[in-house]
Amino acid sequence: MTLKEKFESTEVFIIKEVCDELLIKRIKIANEFAIGFAEWVQNNCNEFPKEDQELLLRIYKKEKGL
Repeated sequence: MTLKEKFESTEVFIIKEVCDELLIKRIKIANEFAIGFAEWVQNNCNEFPKEDQELLLRIYKKEKGL
């Protein structure tokens, strides 16, 4: 293997590792948002019709400043 090939394989590994870390962070953020929204709906479901989930999501985002 040439020096150039060794550098390229190392770069690919590093880039994949960074991408994997970013993906894990994004999944964690999405999960936290989904859990927060589900808890909010459960605590506030008496005020809004359950069928109107899009409205509930907009209200939740506005309340949380998202």
